[in-house]
Amino acid sequence: MDELVLVFVAALAIITGGALLLAIGRGGSLEHLREILGVAESADIEAAARHALDERAAAEWRASRAAADTAYLLDLVGLGIVRLDPELRVAAANEAAHVFLDRPVGELVGLSAIEALGDHRIESIAQRAHEIGWANGEVSRGPGQQTLLLRAQRSPIEGIWLVIEDVSELRRLQRIRAEFIDNLSHELRTPLTTVRLLTETLARDLDRTDLPPRIREGIEKIDVETGHLVQMVNELLDLSKIEQGSVPLHLSQVDMSGLVQASIERLHLFAERQGVTLAADVPSELLPVRGDEDRLGQLLINLLHNAVKFSAPGDPITVRARRTGREVIVSVEDHGPGIPRNELDRIFERFYKVDKARVAGKGGTGLGLAIVRHIAESHGGRAWVESEEGDGSTFSFAIPAAEAQPAGLPEARASGRR
Repeated sequence: MDELVLVFVAALAIITGGALLLAIGRGGSLEHLREILGVAESADIEAAARHALDERAAAEWRASRAAADTAYLLDLVGLGIVRLDPELRVAAANEAAHVFLDRPVGELVGLSAIEALGDHRIESIAQRAHEIGWANGEVSRGPGQQTLLLRAQRSPIEGIWLVIEDVSELRRLQRIRAEFIDNLSHELRTPLTTVRLLTETLARDLDRTDLPPRIREGIEKIDVETGHLVQMVNELLDLSKIEQGSVPLHLSQVDMSGLVQASIERLHLFAERQGVTLAADVPSELLPVRGDEDRLGQLLINLLHNAVKFSAPGDPITVRARRTGREVIVSVEDHGPGIPRNELDRIFERFYKVDKARVAGKGGTGLGLAIVRHIAESHGGRAWVESEEGDGSTFSFAIPAAEAQPAGLPEARASGRR
């Protein structure tokens, strides 16, 4: 074996972690080297060794470029990204993560989760993701109440990816908006209540007073429009409180069959005035749900009120309830004008209304369905709509059955946090 070949053998031994030296030590011949390099007996072993070295260098160069490009991309996204190894030590962290966690750039790598993240609540999110595959959470910390939204996901290869988003400004603006709506609603409620009482008194006295038709119509219109304003203020307050999580849920076993019947009874007179019939299709053995009976009643009343409002005289409205898997699903089916397909995704947004030209004179505040969605979600459920334009709509909500209630819901919901 000439000197040059020995040099290549030594280099390749470093590359392959000593495999070549081990092979030569055991056999002491170039045949073992040829076998490891995968070259024929007639091939130039020196050229093969040079090629292996070149391939290794090229692979390292490509890997370093890919790592640099990935690091640059991670710094561009504006989110803190941390990769934890299987022992929950920081293997990598981008610049934003260092900023959010108030650390000098480069200091996080090598630290344990609690050392790096500096908060046992953040560590517990990472630990939970390590155990079950994913976890989310929101943590407020520091004198300025920095608020971090955290999403952790187990890597398909190894370790945990932790994404950190600073939502402090968003939460501050949400608080300002909620406080503004709350203050405005309270300021409007008192004068509106007074005006409503006066117009109701005038409306009751119309039959006993000789007034021109134009004045009668004006008083009736004031009464109706004042009622709409009072409803809007009440719904604004409701939605604001629900979104803030400041309305505690008083949880108990709720009989959905009884709740459906009670809701239909409450809206019976309204439906009768509109010429609409209400019917229930609910099995008597339906499982109860664990929830706030008043809030679930409000949800169902909102759906029924909408259905009656947009139904033509003579149309039937049917409330159905059924057990599906681990949920109880309640649906309100009407035969009204339906909803265009391109508006279905936005129908549960606050203040959103379907094309006003199609529902002239029937528009509401645009808050009722937003309240429906929030109440359903606060119970660990969901709300959705199925509709064909010109062929009616079916609004549904699903609530976990009492035996399938998500763990921890009573404590979390009862405290008003969502």
